[in-house]
Amino acid sequence: MTGTVLITGPTRGLGRAAVLAMAGRPSAVRPELILVGRALSAVAAEARALGARVHEVSTDLSRLAEVRAAAGAVRQLLDDRPLRALVANAGAMSSDTREASADGFELTFAVNYLAHAQLIGSLPPPARIVLLGSNTYHANVWRRLLGVPEAQWRDPVELARPATGAVNPGMKAAGVAYSDAKLAILYYAHELQRHVGPGVAVSVFEPGWMPGTGLGRGAPAAMQAVGRALGRLPGVSTPERSGPALASVALDDKWAGLRDGAFVLKDRIVEVKPIAHDRDRERRLWAATGELLAA
Repeated sequence: MTGTVLITGPTRGLGRAAVLAMAGRPSAVRPELILVGRALSAVAAEARALGARVHEVSTDLSRLAEVRAAAGAVRQLLDDRPLRALVANAGAMSSDTREASADGFELTFAVNYLAHAQLIGSLPPPARIVLLGSNTYHANVWRRLLGVPEAQWRDPVELARPATGAVNPGMKAAGVAYSDAKLAILYYAHELQRHVGPGVAVSVFEPGWMPGTGLGRGAPAAMQAVGRALGRLPGVSTPERSGPALASVALDDKWAGLRDGAFVLKDRIVEVKPIAHDRDRERRLWAATGELLAA
């Protein structure tokens, strides 16, 4: 065994591929796995069949009480052993920004960001923390052509508040909420590194564009069909390609120097846009996160 890795959202897509990549390593370098999420039995069985020791912590990440309970269960499993890595992989994009989590927060922000901030803050610091990012926080030519909206940053308390009104604000608003949550992850990564100390390495992994995955399962059926078609284009990222890359960032020595929210795009470090570095926003997000999680 090479330590213990906790990963959220391991059931399908990128998370499942990363779990199987870790479980399929030779026994001398195979980590023990703690899977946190829902409907874990199938992927846990696949990982065990590859030889991994696997623990299942069933959790609805949209419910902060369950996230806190999951952290307690993980602490018991570890029994004072350190985590080698925590991979905050789980993600969601609600198709209706009026949709609230059990705690009253906008669902996309709650699952992508708040749940992981709660989990990380409730556990002893691991050697590596890998957060899941996305380049959707800024617009480029291709995203504009595809109508993928960039982030529209507001105070985090506002981002956490569901939309109001009788009419669904639509998929553009849903896309903005997703991009805002991913920009929050970048700000959080930078500020988290300042708080966890020199023994913890914080990085952000971007798997590349993966249309047609389960992330968009709340979208209209026609949009999901378009996503599946785009996912078959040559060169587009897939869980089968990006999952092993995520496993590598969590485990391999070549990434041991990643710190300060370094942004890894599949298999290389890239610079984030200037908007993703803002000390005032990072400090405010940290403070507001504490307020929201204590509410």
